[in-house]
Amino acid sequence: MTAIDHVGLKVSDFDRAFAFYEAALGAVGIKCITNFAEGRHKHAGFGTDYPFFWISDGGHERANTHVCFKAASRSEVESFYTVALSMGGRDNGKPGLRPHYHKNYFGAFVLDHDGNNIEAVYHGGE
Repeated sequence: MTAIDHVGLKVSDFDRAFAFYEAALGAVGIKCITNFAEGRHKHAGFGTDYPFFWISDGGHERANTHVCFKAASRSEVESFYTVALSMGGRDNGKPGLRPHYHKNYFGAFVLDHDGNNIEAVYHGGE
């Protein structure tokens, strides 16, 4: 089997990262499913029917991870980008076609507060 079950990122400021991901991922239909503390550490799992994307405290700024979330439409990609920037994300590629990937690849890229490259993509036509 080649499917990924879940991905986790360590973040330098859990509360700031939680607010960022809750808003930005909410724009593409992904919600926080679980949020808990384990000892001194905080964790939150985001997903649709189960938590497949996790954040945990204890990270350092200047990360270089890339994570891409599937959107249901081009407008969701645009919404993700707008919301992520409003939550302090930095532009890393405005919403648009990326025909070098394939003719209908419509994506947007933002850097989160720790420098992770977070993308939303829609693979369908207009």
